Amino acid sequence: MNDENSRLLLATLKEISDNQKLQLALQREQFTLIERQAQRHELIQDRAESMQAKGAQIMAVARRTLLVILPIVTFLIIYVSWLLFR
Repeated sequence: MNDENSRLLLATLKEISDNQKLQLALQREQFTLIERQAQRHELIQDRAESMQAKGAQIMAVARRTLLVILPIVTFLIIYVSWLLFR
């Protein structure tokens, strides 16, 4: 090989090396973004689970309340009907 071909080969190899370094830097940046997204996803998932647990507690209280109130309301309806139609 002559001197010019050697310089061209070295320039090409340096360009390839620079592009590989750039690609690695971009991959590190993408990995960092993915890690942040995963952390956000975990946070959102934890909040959703917490909200579901609170909703389940509210529904349990509502069911127990309904079991107490429904017979009372039924009795009152029957009593008022008896007072009106006697």
